[in-house]
Amino acid sequence: MLVNGLELDLEVGVSMLAAAALVLRRRFPLLVFLVTLPGLYIGYIWFAPMIGLYTLALQRPGRGRLGTCAALLIAAHFFPYPITDFELTVYRENTQVLIDASVTSAAPIALGLLMRTRRELASRIEDLTRSRRREHRLLTDRVKTTERARLAREMHDVVAHQVSLISLQAGAMQVGAEDPAARAGARTIRELSVRTLEELRHMVGVLRADGGEADAAHRLAPQPDLEELPRLIEMSALDVTYEGGVAAGASGTKTVERAAFRTVQEALTNIRKHAPGAQVRVRVDPVDGQRGEGAGRGERTGRGTARAVESRAAHGLRVEIRNGPPDATAAVPALPGGGHGLVGLRERAQSLGGTLEARHTSDGGFVVRAEFPYGAG
Repeated sequence: MLVNGLELDLEVGVSMLAAAALVLRRRFPLLVFLVTLPGLYIGYIWFAPMIGLYTLALQRPGRGRLGTCAALLIAAHFFPYPITDFELTVYRENTQVLIDASVTSAAPIALGLLMRTRRELASRIEDLTRSRRREHRLLTDRVKTTERARLAREMHDVVAHQVSLISLQAGAMQVGAEDPAARAGARTIRELSVRTLEELRHMVGVLRADGGEADAAHRLAPQPDLEELPRLIEMSALDVTYEGGVAAGASGTKTVERAAFRTVQEALTNIRKHAPGAQVRVRVDPVDGQRGEGAGRGERTGRGTARAVESRAAHGLRVEIRNGPPDATAAVPALPGGGHGLVGLRERAQSLGGTLEARHTSDGGFVVRAEFPYGAG
């Protein structure tokens, strides 16, 4: 309009049509370019066909297609409208117009191909980066596998050797001892040693395995449940009162029963370390929403300071290990401890969607209470 004025004639019409067609240039680049050519040939719009040719070179590159379109743009730029005004004998002016038309068509093609090459290069760099990350992850997994195998060898060489010696010594004591109590204690030590060796062997297999082999080794490992809980309490050498209100495997899952077993096992270990001679009560009960709320009201009424643990599922399992104060006359065993037992139990309970509470009681004892939903296993 700056060139032709506000008068709406053929030149202005084809120029406006060429400018409006650019809206669809990304979807139909070739068609839009062809629509913009009359705007250059008849009208006064230059940028529309250049933008159309740039988009075509960026999205639909091809030597034949680009060469034909470049020739069409040169022709629309070089020949005047109407064609009868073309003067072949004006060589100098025709040469200048031809050079201008060639640059006008070559520049958008070069810029479009450059931007396309840049995009392809960025895409390849991104693919290379992902490939390098994948290789780094595989290398990290390989290093972890090697480290796990080394740890497995160390566990086998150190722990298994010592436990085997304990088992052999206990067997010799069981055969040679005259006191029935001593023989019973030696038999218990040997059974514990054999079980420890069996669990250690499966653990070493899990550490050495990788991927599907690790899953297979985990499935082959012994999985303790509530059926073995009385035997665990019997071999704990503690004054334990066991109250089992649920049948092992009756309505729960093996994962939840195994978590309950490990909770009792760790709690009894802590009692042997920190409260020798204390009286212990182990209670395992089924729990649902209504029963959990009733138990919480009873504790608040009877004890006042006890905090109810809310059940997170409609059906689950509650485990409670409560011990009194330690016996002042009992010798405290010098057993090593890393301080991670209760942390591990809490993480296990949370991973199953349950809760775990561990706190001191007003009489100088300690209580560990955990709840596991059956749906988590």
